[in-house]
Amino acid sequence: MSQITKTAIRMGVAASALVSASLAHADEADRRQAWFGDVHVHTGLSYDAAIFGVRRTPDDAYRYALGEPIRHAAGYDIQLKGGPLDFYAVTDHAEYLGVLPAMNDPASPMSLIDYAKDMFSAIRSKVVTAYSKMSNTVKTGAPIPELYNREVVKTSWMELGAAADRYYRPGKFTTFAGFEFTSNPKDANLHRVVLFRTERRPDMPFSTLDSTNPEDLWAWLDGNRAKGIDGLAIPHNSNVSDGRMFAMTDFAGNPISAKYAETRMRNEPIVEISQVKGTSETTPALSPNDEFANFENYQTLLGTTTIGKTDGSYVRQGLQRGLLLEEQIGKNPFKYGLIGSSDTHNAGGPIEESHYFGKVGIEDGTPDRRRAVVWPGEDQLKGSAATPFYEWSAAGLAGVWSERNNREDIFAAFRRKETFATSGPRIKVRLFAGFCYPTDIWSRSDFAKLAYAGGVPMGGDLIRQGDKAPLFLAQAMKDANEAGLQRLQIVRGWVENGQVREAIYDVACAKGTPDAKTHRCPTTSAAVDTRTCTVNAAGKAGAELKVAWRDPDFKADRHAFYYLRAIQNPTCRWSTYEANKLGKPVRPGLPLTIQERAWSSPIWTGS
Repeated sequence: MSQITKTAIRMGVAASALVSASLAHADEADRRQAWFGDVHVHTGLSYDAAIFGVRRTPDDAYRYALGEPIRHAAGYDIQLKGGPLDFYAVTDHAEYLGVLPAMNDPASPMSLIDYAKDMFSAIRSKVVTAYSKMSNTVKTGAPIPELYNREVVKTSWMELGAAADRYYRPGKFTTFAGFEFTSNPKDANLHRVVLFRTERRPDMPFSTLDSTNPEDLWAWLDGNRAKGIDGLAIPHNSNVSDGRMFAMTDFAGNPISAKYAETRMRNEPIVEISQVKGTSETTPALSPNDEFANFENYQTLLGTTTIGKTDGSYVRQGLQRGLLLEEQIGKNPFKYGLIGSSDTHNAGGPIEESHYFGKVGIEDGTPDRRRAVVWPGEDQLKGSAATPFYEWSAAGLAGVWSERNNREDIFAAFRRKETFATSGPRIKVRLFAGFCYPTDIWSRSDFAKLAYAGGVPMGGDLIRQGDKAPLFLAQAMKDANEAGLQRLQIVRGWVENGQVREAIYDVACAKGTPDAKTHRCPTTSAAVDTRTCTVNAAGKAGAELKVAWRDPDFKADRHAFYYLRAIQNPTCRWSTYEANKLGKPVRPGLPLTIQERAWSSPIWTGS
């Protein structure tokens, strides 16, 4: 039995009974506030994190979220610079959950497995051989009998729930128990994070050792819901799904049906759009007229050197394809709200560019492994050491608008898709649409009450009213510790003559107003000195941008989605900060700066 598990049994299960009853869901829309969190976090209970040298526990993860320092596997402390988060979920891989710590525990019978010592050997080749034996079965779904110890998995699952309950403080800090379903058929990332609404959870998590088919995961969630256990799944890293995350067929290759669409949306209403392994909004190949499409794009399939397929791998195209399928079958299987998260395997996410420490323990925990600069002899690197970690990103964050900071209210926000994503900064974004807002709504003290009463928030459907064009209310507020905002954009997607289409409008500018013909903001002088990472104070930036906007090309009979994208002024990318600390030039080809951003969930029109 691992030390982590012993701690849970000694402290966690009993302590979980002391958690006070949650506050009831308020359902008072005008009281909703923005909360920030990370719902994609791994600890040493995950089979891959353990092999990366990570020994941090779920308790450590929650302490990190609360603003405390924790120890990185590479031997230094990591801590959030921007202060505590509002909500957090430790979601370790369900596959072989807790098995690696058990194999490393002399008191556990699993330590007697003949290749257990190889998993933790100082000889890299032994580790690779032993670990590959395990990790390959995660892809195939055929477990190794002596490794798939269900009692260890169950005890570790209880530990995850106990830790979540132990740190849950309704009204102050919200935790969710969950896990990751790690489907990876033919190297296509079809992973889902799974969260549960309350302390009621299934006895065991569902893993790819039960089935590699996400549709079976949805059936399992439906079955739990019938027992009063509500949960949802969140797909992530569609950018490395090799075109399968938003394919026009189901898992077996059959055309998508209305039943499939209903089942998918019932079980996974939101999608993770930004994290360490890249941003999945779109790419220049799919959005050639989007000047901001080339943002932290990462396309190499996990554990390979293969560049994945673009078609079917990006969220904006998924939203477009959802409209196309709705025309064809009457249902939309890709009607997603948006969040970000980290996918950290260090128990804490590397959210800030200036404090980047990698994602996967000792694998990328030091500058020589991340290689933001060119290191002598790196052309001789092999295996995981040759991974281009310099292409990975600082982590994203999830945002929600909910009445209270508790499980019921935040989970309800997930369900209704009143969520937003950021690339890391705590930028607040909000989007409404309606037909009868007063002209002075932005100056009204009861703005939120009017916005909800007169229309729908992001995540909602705006019902058509004749040929009338709706008014969109778009708002963003900067992170107090970050550069100012440069512009607000609204992205519209629709289907025309059987083809997906998109258009992008700058709707608010820190400097001037959008051009009436190009719908773009004037050029700004905002810049950053990449030698010192000092932001040019002369550059125009907004602490808050807000606008009431009508689509100049609106068509009432056109089914469309609209989402808000807030673009921050340029700042240094993490690799530039790191190169400066090392006193060396940044690796050729890496961008020196980054324009952080936030995305609202869409609003759908034309119904």
